[in-house]
Amino acid sequence: MRGRSRTPLAATALATGVVLAGGAVLTGCSAPVQLADPQVDDATRATCTALVADAPGTVLGSPRRATTGSLSVAWGDPPIALACGVAKPEGLTATSQCLEVDGVGWWAQDGVTGTVYTTVGRAAYVQVGVPNAYGSTGDALAELGPVVARHDTLLRPCAG
Repeated sequence: MRGRSRTPLAATALATGVVLAGGAVLTGCSAPVQLADPQVDDATRATCTALVADAPGTVLGSPRRATTGSLSVAWGDPPIALACGVAKPEGLTATSQCLEVDGVGWWAQDGVTGTVYTTVGRAAYVQVGVPNAYGSTGDALAELGPVVARHDTLLRPCAG
């Protein structure tokens, strides 16, 4: 894997009402979603910059919102948030359960207010936080999977 931030975006952030860590606090739909950029190498930055630029204008019918990080994107209120180039989450191992949605593998971590999904088997780790308010989170992964597949190189397929 390429270089990663030493501190992963924590799935436990959902327990405090934050979609992803890095200080993401919603203060209103017009305010940018606060997401800090992870420290990444140049190759990961290039991958993530292209992925974020190509992210859809809406997810689950919610419009795209501004974020404070250049390697992240968010939609709606409460925000669905995507962060690219995050560190490998603690607990993610070669034997972790992998959910495949349209050719992209994801590892899920439950939180109190939603679920955080992290890509599996790709050059860069991408996390997507989906609040419970959106119901079926698989639909968000189906909408975001194509942009991940276009920009983040598959290293090994989802094992199950």
